[in-house]
Amino acid sequence: MNQGLLYALGCYGLWGVLPIYWKLLKEVPADQILSHRIVWSLVFMLIVLFFKNDWSWIKRLKEDPKLIFTFLIISGLISLNWFLYIWAVNDGQIVETSLGYVMNPLVNVLLGVVLLKERPRKIQWAAIIMAFVGVAYLTFIYGRLPWIALTLAFSFGIYGLLKKLVVIGPLRGLSLETSILFIPAVAYLIWTPMPAFTHISFQVDAMLVLAGVVTGTPLLLFAAAARNLTMTSLGLMQYLAPTIQFLIGIWIYKEPFSNGQLIGFSIIWFALSIFVMDMLNQRRLKKSQKPVV
Repeated sequence: MNQGLLYALGCYGLWGVLPIYWKLLKEVPADQILSHRIVWSLVFMLIVLFFKNDWSWIKRLKEDPKLIFTFLIISGLISLNWFLYIWAVNDGQIVETSLGYVMNPLVNVLLGVVLLKERPRKIQWAAIIMAFVGVAYLTFIYGRLPWIALTLAFSFGIYGLLKKLVVIGPLRGLSLETSILFIPAVAYLIWTPMPAFTHISFQVDAMLVLAGVVTGTPLLLFAAAARNLTMTSLGLMQYLAPTIQFLIGIWIYKEPFSNGQLIGFSIIWFALSIFVMDMLNQRRLKKSQKPVV
């Protein structure tokens, strides 16, 4: 099997089973889990960067201070995304969180239209419109907007867009984001009135510390996969994570899933399948148009 494929399976597989990890920490408030995740992720990333001796990118920050401002926004977006995801998982909303990450590629196209003035192909427009029909149907079924899914999709979409514009790499980016969030996170953990750390069990303490490893390891695998796979292959495999999350929510945690929800999800999945088929067709066209040397 292709080595890049193994890295990608490891990366998206770990992201897929992440709800189980957060569920094991359900005794800890989501804001404290988030703070520990930030603190220990920075520790883990600094260890990785030390062994890789990868510090040259810091010079770029000194030369372009505007990047710090951009990363303030990026850090805010990822902390919002992480907090909402952790809270939703432990509130029994894994199925809706999976929907957010399924919708993410379509949201990315929409953000490209609105913010970058890109021009989607007609079939991409059809997929976007169909996805929003699915959201409207789910709104009718739920009696409310699927706000968890939409917030996760848009926060991660804007996060990804900004990361794409600054071009700093996933490992370096996470190090900078957690560096910015580190002091607020530590301050919150110190002054929170009812800290969970050292007050519940050794297992909980260990899992809070290992949240850094759990966050950083999939990124290391992703970076390795990106060097060995085409972006199309990597893009297609990203749907593995929300699919695993969805199945975990339904089969392991027995979250309710009505026929109405199935219809709404199916509309969005169909929209996504149209988007993926168009992406594959465009890749085939580009290959066929390459001159033979």
